Order: sequence, then C-alpha cells, then structure tokens
Amino acid sequence: MTSKSNNWNKQELKIYILLLCANADSVKSKEEIELIKSKTNSETFDKIFKEFSKDTEDESLAKIDENIQLHYISRNELIELQNEISEVFFSDNVITMMEKNLARILDNIIY
Repeated sequence: MTSKSNNWNKQELKIYILLLCANADSVKSKEEIELIKSKTNSETFDKIFKEFSKDTEDESLAKIDENIQLHYISRNELIELQNEISEVFFSDNVITMMEKNLARILDNIIY
C-alpha cells in the first residue's frame, strides 16, 4: 500500500467510513454525499474527502482498521455508527450486493 494513514479523531474516522460506504457501488450519489456532509463541518469533510479520493478500497479498509484500533468506541457509538452506515446505504433507496458485502467487511473490522 502506498498511502500511509493519519491518526484520525473519531469524527474523521466516521466520515471516512461513511464515504467508503457511499462509494461501495462505485457511485457516490448526491444524496449520499449530502447526508455525509450533514454529519460534520465542511473543513473536516473536505479534508477527509480529499484523502479518501486518493485511496483504493484496500487502502481505505486498511486505514479504517488501523484507526479503529486507536480509539475506544463505546457500545452506543458503535450502534450510532451502524445506524449512520445504514442511512448512507439506504439514502439512494437501493442496497446493492456490493453494499451488503462492504457492510459485512466493516462489521468484521469494527466489531
């Protein structure tokens, strides 16, 4: 892997995960991006989006795995993250097989 991850705070990590979810079917819809933007400020979104745009899916998953291990994530935070992931997947009213597969991969990394 060519990209080295930064140590993100929890908010940055969440935005990165949600961007990966929006891109699971290789199409980031306007609805998905607007939903993610609504969960943070524009500075954080722009910073994380710029980094995300440079990464492959494998690099993204590795970065998420590295950063998950840096934080204690409470049960309530995990539930909230899972709900937000589902929101992104459902925001375009269609859940594809690729999104389902990514959800399983993220479950293995996050839990």
